[in-house]
Amino acid sequence: MSKNSRDQNAFDKAALDYHRQEPKGKIEVIPSKPHSSQRDLSLAYSPGVAVPCMAIHDDPQSVYEYTSKGNLVAVISNGTAVLGLGDIGPEASKPVMEGKGLLFKIFAGINVFDIEINEKDPDKFIETVKAIAPTFGGINLEDIKAPEAFYIEQRLKEELDIPLMHDDQHGTAIISAAALINALEIAGKKIGEVKMVINGAGAAAVACAKLYISLGLNPKNILMCDSKGVINQRRENLTPEKLDFIAQTDIDTLEDAIKGSDIFIGLSKGNVMSAEMLLSMKENPIVFALANPDPEISYDLALATRDDVMMATGRSDYPNQVNNVLGFPYIFRGALDVQARGINEAMKLAAVHALAEIAKEPVPEMVKLAYNVTNMSFGKEYFIPKPFDNRLITKVSIAVAKAAMESGIAGKPIEDFEAYENQLLDRMGRDEKLVRMMQNRAKANPKRVTLGNGEEYNILKAAQILQEEGIAYPSLLGSKRLIKEKMEEYGITLDIPIIDPNDDEQKETRKKYRKTLWEKRNRKGINEYKAKRYVRQRDYFGPLMLKHGDTDALIVGFSKSYASILKPVLEIIDRKPGVNKVAAMMMILTEKKPLFFADTSINKNPTAEDLVEIARMAEYTVKSFAIEPRVAMLGFENFSAKADTSKKVAAAVKILHEKYPKMVVDGEIQPDFALNADHLADYPFSKLGTNPANVLVFPNLESANLSYKIIRGMKAAQTIGPILMGLDQPVHVLQMRSSVDEIVNLATIAVLDAQTKDKK
Repeated sequence: MSKNSRDQNAFDKAALDYHRQEPKGKIEVIPSKPHSSQRDLSLAYSPGVAVPCMAIHDDPQSVYEYTSKGNLVAVISNGTAVLGLGDIGPEASKPVMEGKGLLFKIFAGINVFDIEINEKDPDKFIETVKAIAPTFGGINLEDIKAPEAFYIEQRLKEELDIPLMHDDQHGTAIISAAALINALEIAGKKIGEVKMVINGAGAAAVACAKLYISLGLNPKNILMCDSKGVINQRRENLTPEKLDFIAQTDIDTLEDAIKGSDIFIGLSKGNVMSAEMLLSMKENPIVFALANPDPEISYDLALATRDDVMMATGRSDYPNQVNNVLGFPYIFRGALDVQARGINEAMKLAAVHALAEIAKEPVPEMVKLAYNVTNMSFGKEYFIPKPFDNRLITKVSIAVAKAAMESGIAGKPIEDFEAYENQLLDRMGRDEKLVRMMQNRAKANPKRVTLGNGEEYNILKAAQILQEEGIAYPSLLGSKRLIKEKMEEYGITLDIPIIDPNDDEQKETRKKYRKTLWEKRNRKGINEYKAKRYVRQRDYFGPLMLKHGDTDALIVGFSKSYASILKPVLEIIDRKPGVNKVAAMMMILTEKKPLFFADTSINKNPTAEDLVEIARMAEYTVKSFAIEPRVAMLGFENFSAKADTSKKVAAAVKILHEKYPKMVVDGEIQPDFALNADHLADYPFSKLGTNPANVLVFPNLESANLSYKIIRGMKAAQTIGPILMGLDQPVHVLQMRSSVDEIVNLATIAVLDAQTKDKK
C-alpha cells in the first residue's frame, strides 16, 4: 500500500472515529433555563408553560419573546446534491447538515436543528418545509440538486415570512462578489466594462452571475460554459436558468471563450484551465478558481504563469479563500435579530459591500497572528477577509440588519446599534476562535516537538494529529521496542523519529549530554557517575535534547507527578535573562472568552515580589496570544488588606502600580468581583474600571491549583496548560493523564514558543 493510501485510510478512520465518539454526531440540545427545582419545572412545563402559550395565541409575534424561535435555524436537505458526492440520500447527508449547524453555532451563536427530508418531488418537499416552518426563525436550504433547487427556493421565499436562503447558490455568490469588487479595484478595472467567463452553470454559477449583474456587470459581457461548452444561440434543450445566459456568439469552447477576457470564474471541476489559457487573458487578469479540492488551475501554476494575475480559490492554504463561512452565519445573524421576513437582494448586497470594506481596513493583530504574517494589507494577496476575523460578526450582521430595516422587511428594528454591536461581541466572545488561531500560526511555521511517554495511547494519538495537521514535526521519546509494540496494538501508523535514550545509536549523544549535565550540575550533587546514569533516563534526556538544539520544543509528563518531571527541566534549561522565578499558567477556554490562571503549579507561597514577577510574566504571555491582558491580583478581600495574605497581594499591587503604570492590574480583589462588570462598578478607583479581568493571579499555589482542577474535573471549560513561563527554551509539563486534545493544544503552544525564539 502506498504512503498516500495509508494516509487516506488513516484520515478516513479518524473522520469516522470523530463522528462516532460520544456523544455521537456534532450537535446536541441543552437546557437554557434553570431546571433543578420543582418550581423551575412547573414554570418550564405544566402549569406555567400555559401562560406563554396563551400570550402567543393572543399575539403571534410574541413567539419571539417566549421561545427560542428567534435564534433557531433549520438546515434542510433531501440529500440530492451532497458536497461532490451527488445524490446519496437524506440519511447520508446528515453529517453534512450537522456540520453546517456546527458552523452556525461557533461563528454566530445560532442554534440549529438539522432536518433531512426523504422527498425528491419538489412540490411535496416544499409542502413539508412549509408545514414545519413555524418552529424556526430562519431556514437554510442545503445540498439540493439543480434545477429543482431554484424552484424550491423561489416558491418558499414567496410563501414563507422568515429568512430563507439556499446557501449553495447565494453563499458563494456573496463572498465571490465581495472579492470581485476588491480585485477589480486593485486591477484598475471597471465592472461595467470587463468581460467575464463563468465555467459552470449550476446553482452557484447562476446565482453568482445574477449578483454580479446587480453590481453593474454587463450581461452581454458574460460567457457561461457548461460541460458541453459555451451556452450560445446554437445550443438546444437548455434549462430555464441557462436560457437567461445565452450568448450571441460563434464561440463554442472554453479555451476560445477565455481569450481576451478579464475575469475567469471557475465553479466546475479541477484543472480545466491551462497555463496557455491564462496567458490568453488580458492584462491584470482576475481568476477565481473555486473548485475544491482541486481548483480549475492551481494557485502555484497561475502565479508561475503570470505575475499580474489576481487569484482566489476555495482552499484555505492559499490567499483569498472564497469560503461561505464568511457569509451565511452573519447574514442569518443580522436577519434573525431584526426578525426579517426574508433575505432580499438588498441584504445580500449589504453583506457583499461589508465584506469588501473589511478587507480594506487595517487588519487586527489577532488576525495577523492567526495566519502567522506580520504584514497583511489590502492588495493582490489579501482582498477578501479571513475566516478568523472577529470583525465579521459585527460588520456583516449589522450591515444585513440595517438593509432589512431600510428595505422594509424588518419585524423588529434595532434602535441602538452600539448596544447591538456589544451584544454580538458578548454573544460570541472576542476570542472564541483562539485555539484555531494558535494552530493556524503553528502550521505556518511548524517546529520539531519531542513528546515524552511515547508508548502511551494519548501521546501517540496526539503525535498523529500534530503530524497530519501540519502543526509540528513530532518525535517520540521512550523505549523504541515498547513504542513500536504499542503502535501496532493501537493500530496507529506513524513515520516519525523515535528517540530511545538507551539505544546503541544514541551512544555518542549520551556522551555529549553526560558532559553537559555534569558541567552544569557538578557543584549541585551530580558527579560523572550520576550523570552517566541520568542521561539514560528520558526525564533528563528530553531536556538535554532541547538544551543541545536536537529538538525545538519539548512536552513531558503525563504519567508522573508534575514536581518530579519539572525537577530535571529546571536543572537543565536556563531561565530567561532577568527572571528569578519560573511560574506556570493555565488557559481556561470559557464560552465567552479565555481566562488565564497563574501560578498554578510551581510556587507554593509566593512573596509580594514573586507575585509581581508572576503577574509580569503572565501579562507578557497573554499578549503573545494577541489578547490585551487585564490582571486581577486575587485575595479573599476587596481592597481592604486586613489579613496577611491580602496585605501581601496589596504590596504586590503597589509595586506594579509604581513600576509599571501602564499595566492594567489591580487588587486585592475577589475573583467573582474581578469577573463581573457590575461588581467592578462599585470600585471606580480601580485600574480595571468596569471591564472584567481576564488574567487572575492567585495568592498561593493551593488556591490556583485547586481552582483550575475543579474546572477541569467538572469539564466546565476546556483547559490548556500548564504553560511554563520564564524558561529560555520551549518546554511544558503535562498534567497527569492529559487528554489527546490537551496534549495537542500544549504542543501547539510549544511551537508558538519556538517560533518566538526564532524571531529573537
